[in-house]
Amino acid sequence: MTELERPLDVVILAAGQGTRMKSALPKVLHPVAGRPMVAWAVKAAQELGARRVVVVTGHGAEQVEAALQAPGVAFARQHGQLGTGHAFLAGAEALDADGEADVLVLYGDTPLLRPETLRELLADHRAHASAFTILTGELPDATGYGRIIRDASGNVERIVEQKAATPQEQAVREFNSGVYVMDARAPELARRITNDNAAGEYYLTDLLALYRREGAAVRAFKLADPDEVMGANDRPGLAEAEAILRRRINLAHMRAGVTLPAPDTVYIEDTVVLGRDVTLEPGVILRGQTRVADGVTVGAYSLLSDTVLESGVTVRAHSVLEGAQVGEGSDVGPFARLRPGTVLEEGVHIGNFVETKNAQLAAGVKAGHLAYLGDVEIGAETNVGAGTIVANYDGVNKHRSRVGAGVFIGSNSTLIAPRVVGDAAFVAAGSAVHEDVPEGAMAVARGKQRTLEGWSRRYWGGMREQVGRKLPWLAGWLERQG
Repeated sequence: MTELERPLDVVILAAGQGTRMKSALPKVLHPVAGRPMVAWAVKAAQELGARRVVVVTGHGAEQVEAALQAPGVAFARQHGQLGTGHAFLAGAEALDADGEADVLVLYGDTPLLRPETLRELLADHRAHASAFTILTGELPDATGYGRIIRDASGNVERIVEQKAATPQEQAVREFNSGVYVMDARAPELARRITNDNAAGEYYLTDLLALYRREGAAVRAFKLADPDEVMGANDRPGLAEAEAILRRRINLAHMRAGVTLPAPDTVYIEDTVVLGRDVTLEPGVILRGQTRVADGVTVGAYSLLSDTVLESGVTVRAHSVLEGAQVGEGSDVGPFARLRPGTVLEEGVHIGNFVETKNAQLAAGVKAGHLAYLGDVEIGAETNVGAGTIVANYDGVNKHRSRVGAGVFIGSNSTLIAPRVVGDAAFVAAGSAVHEDVPEGAMAVARGKQRTLEGWSRRYWGGMREQVGRKLPWLAGWLERQG
């Protein structure tokens, strides 16, 4: 097996409590651009083709493990917070002991590290037959980081922590990121790490000295962008990481053919998939497993979660779509809400202030204004008038209704579920339909209008004093009526 053919195992350290986050949620589960922080490390490991990924858990272990369940991901628990060396050893014990794989160490709180950078690190490690390669960076002021100390020939000699560094060492700008690639000896050498230090902890950095003692080649691979290893340790750090990832995601979509007139205002989670010639207007938020096909326009300040839009769809401004499917050429909004279970077929029109829930609307259905369509199937080319309500809840249970094709439902009608309205039927405006409507029939379910002449003068005249105080315009009208 050549250097380049060796398999890769990845250990992700994610056991810390993260007290600076001040949260009941484990630090590594705080979301960044649509994924828990630790899931970014898992994703990077998978993109590298890792043979095995082991996540070391500790604080909130059950929650972390539940969030990361996936093929090829295993877990090892660190019992007691005894340092990074102790955490790594817990993970290393779960690796296959075949003596072949390189071992990469990542962290659950560094979501900005690009898979491309890790590929370059791994390639450098293997091309130089290194046994231990450190990912380093350079900052004008590296305060807080361990420093990389090199010998006169430029070879890595040791890592010195900030609190143990001399003034001369503190002036060194090259810092240790904590990310390492090691050969298959790493688990065995890690067992030799001691806690003979002021903190009484087992430091993973001590592996460097152990490798050098073995006469092994040690290298440093320097990052082009030191921000990639920035950790998110508190809420401001979380927001900063979010902003960086959002810019990366938006830039990638624009380069792939998506139009973002105001990219700094648009939020797209990493799990979202967009086609070409999609336009996202200012303030748009796309979350979860949202899928948007070619040629779609999403209007300003709309929010889509776990929603599928087929080609040519238009979502107008201020619409909210959750768990919905919208068919080719349909249009939604403005100010529409499509709740989970909504399925619109081709060419459906959902207008302003229309809400749907668990509703299937066939091709060509139109619901233009101010309607609630819950737990209903509506056939092709049916027109739903303004103010229509499908009353699906009786106070205890939800009931489902079915409306046929080519139906006309007049404005301000209520279908009291469960109802069936047959094909080509009519429902007169203002009807409260409590019986099924046969095919081709017309339902009129409203009281007969009565007009009582002079009623206002008699009613309000008896309340003249109160009217004068509260409704002066009406008092004036009464005066004019004599």
